[in-house]
Amino acid sequence: MKIRLFLDEDVHAALAHALRRRGYDVIHAQELELKGRSDQEQLALAVSQERCLFSFNVRDFVLLHNRWVRTQRDHWGIVVAKQVSFRETMQRLLRFLQHSDKEDMRNSLEFLLG
Repeated sequence: MKIRLFLDEDVHAALAHALRRRGYDVIHAQELELKGRSDQEQLALAVSQERCLFSFNVRDFVLLHNRWVRTQRDHWGIVVAKQVSFRETMQRLLRFLQHSDKEDMRNSLEFLLG
């Protein structure tokens, strides 16, 4: 089953549109008026919609993932990456999405590398 994505507010909003044009189910925090909400709140919303969260906020989401694992809370995956150009981010996400499955990402933390 295809991964459904939730893009954190620090990710290019245009990335959601570009991924949707390629057939992916993607929402951005700005589209849901979640700007300024905590990482915890954004992850909880992603979980409620069975979406994998993508963010450039590596440190905070690694810590949040670890906290959720310790407390045995489930999520649909967290993908983090260092901020790079829009084009490079798009290419990395497309490679990830083409080779990943929703169930494989459950409770997983993935680092997007070059």
